[in-house]
Amino acid sequence: MKTDLNNLAARTGEWLRGGGAENDIVVSSRIRLARNLTSYPFTSRATAEQRGELEAILSERIMKVDIAEGAAYLNLNELSPIERMLLVERHLISRELSAAEGDRGVAFTPDEVISIMVNEEDHLRIQVMRCGYELEDTWRIVNEVDNKLEHVLQFAFSTKLGYLTACPTNVGSGMRLSVMLHLPALVSTRHLEKVVNAVAKLNLVVRGLYGEGTQASGDFYQISNQVTLGKSERDIIQSMQDVIPRVLEYERKAREGLLTDNRKKVEDRVWRAVGILRMARFITSEETMHLLSQVRMGVNMGLVTSIDLKTINEILIQTLPAHLQKMNGRDLDSEERNIVRADFVRARMAKVS
Repeated sequence: MKTDLNNLAARTGEWLRGGGAENDIVVSSRIRLARNLTSYPFTSRATAEQRGELEAILSERIMKVDIAEGAAYLNLNELSPIERMLLVERHLISRELSAAEGDRGVAFTPDEVISIMVNEEDHLRIQVMRCGYELEDTWRIVNEVDNKLEHVLQFAFSTKLGYLTACPTNVGSGMRLSVMLHLPALVSTRHLEKVVNAVAKLNLVVRGLYGEGTQASGDFYQISNQVTLGKSERDIIQSMQDVIPRVLEYERKAREGLLTDNRKKVEDRVWRAVGILRMARFITSEETMHLLSQVRMGVNMGLVTSIDLKTINEILIQTLPAHLQKMNGRDLDSEERNIVRADFVRARMAKVS
């Protein structure tokens, strides 16, 4: 089934709807499984012909197992750079897959809960992403998809090591679990470093908005596991379930402390952000994300009642460069994007004023 990327840019997926458990802090829960076929070398060692064969086989089998009603498959060779970046901004594909060459693609469901990358670092990267703190349900869905694919594909597996993957850090379960958190109070009180150091001791890592190799934007961070070898899927989930509630507690205490000690300063910061978003005529993506972070904190602290999390998330994603250009139907240089972005934000903020 084909998908309309113009329509994709104009709406948001399930993980951006602002729901789910602990949604005042947890934006999303994601589990990704790395899988490779036994009869082909890893993607980095495969010839162009082998990558073509893999893409043809995997795209056909993925759609054959019917991962969900209305699922679409896109061959990335057929997309423009802006369209590929749009998929990156939606967390449907990685930056690496977008920038790669040769036969590769992605399948995803209309609600964007499930996405499957083909010919990334591994032959398959199966991903499920849910809004809020929903590790158990996320695991249930990704396990179901994995089982369906394993019925029609033969994955490389060692009884001693587990699933074999291109990167040694993924060998074993092949699972990477991550929880995206909004931590403005810990950043503001300069306590985030303590959290980073504490989770590192538990073989977890804190990364930026788009995972490995990216910087934090708008006080959004991902906490994910580093070790898969020798650990079962249940072990990895449990380690995250042991840590995330503590991080949530630290962030909530920090928010309470800010309100107790500096309420007027917090209110001023939040409402200044609202004011700039309502009035700006020229605004960068970085500034937009920073201001939306302040407004999101204000909403969750009860300081702003006219805006909901879904609206904030929609503005956040739709003001990213590829989304703006896709919705406007043309390439925009940096200055043009800053003007169009400001126009878009003002229009959206006017609806909730």
